[in-house]
Amino acid sequence: MSFLSLRGLTKAYGDIDALSGLSIDVNEGEFFAILGPSSAGKTTALRTICGLETPDSGTVVFEGRDVTDVPPRSRGMAMIFQSFALYPHLTTAENLAYPLRESGMKAGDVKRRLHETADLLNIAHAMDRRPATLSGGEQQRVAIGRALIRRPRLLLLDEPMTNLDAKLRHDMRAEFKRLHRELGMTLIYATPDQSEALSMAERVAVIVEGRIAACDNPRALYHDPDNTTVATLVGAPPMNLVHGRIEATDEARITLQLALGRIPLDLPKREGITGLDIGREVFFGVRPHALRPARESDSADCRFDAQVHLTEPLGDITVVDLKVNDIDLKMVLPESEALTLRTGDTMGIGFDAASARVFDINDGARLM
Repeated sequence: MSFLSLRGLTKAYGDIDALSGLSIDVNEGEFFAILGPSSAGKTTALRTICGLETPDSGTVVFEGRDVTDVPPRSRGMAMIFQSFALYPHLTTAENLAYPLRESGMKAGDVKRRLHETADLLNIAHAMDRRPATLSGGEQQRVAIGRALIRRPRLLLLDEPMTNLDAKLRHDMRAEFKRLHRELGMTLIYATPDQSEALSMAERVAVIVEGRIAACDNPRALYHDPDNTTVATLVGAPPMNLVHGRIEATDEARITLQLALGRIPLDLPKREGITGLDIGREVFFGVRPHALRPARESDSADCRFDAQVHLTEPLGDITVVDLKVNDIDLKMVLPESEALTLRTGDTMGIGFDAASARVFDINDGARLM
């Protein structure tokens, strides 16, 4: 039995469908991420899980109990919001202790919890300070502490790093992973940032327009996306998608006709491959990291000529924008390999056929 199970959740605000049959299973002790663009339904999903919103239909089952209509304070959950939502007139210690005192906990137990939480989050030095005197990272830790101090069974985090600068976001990723490892708590983390989801979570649900587009571990979502939605949301830069047509097929391979040329691809050794019919229009997909300058050993089937349109240096890597006829592609190279490239250069591009994917052009589903 799943630790948390959402079944067919729907929620509408007027004419806007925030959730459209959302179903998710989360395991106990799992670091689970919900990834999606703005207005995809991430916040509504978290608010429905913790009871701040009531679904129009569907159920929320937590630890084997239907809690769809159970008040938030009786669910054993805590939520950290995008804004830190700290009481500005209270010190760190008072902000942390507030939910415990409201619940009637004895003073001695409150003091013990305060010390434990302060040590866990490295904020003992800030216990007598008010939020306005704290850095963004310290305010974030206090907000986390106020949720953790209640010892919830499930912690929900709604885009908690949106208001932090780049360095703090990087530091807090490691901090969230450390807390998850040390506490063994179940975490559900909602974010529009694919780098946050892929770097921290054990599994990621990709949500678009209130529906789950895919749910899998980060590696599978990156290398084997189920559809073009996932291919373009997961990965930075996203997967290159090129329109093409199936020209020939047999038991071992298919041949695609693309603006890049004719490209034969070996069929993957898996069951259930259907729909690879001659003449069918498809998308050919390849990750920017899978493209590279062509080598002499490359098969003619897996190389093409492209023009360098511009380069985007990003420190240790460079994103190279390529043009092939009217097709725009992106390639990611180590900085050292991109130093000699100049706008307007024509170069051979190679790729590993095993890294290529083929998607249906109508519904975006992966065919191979």
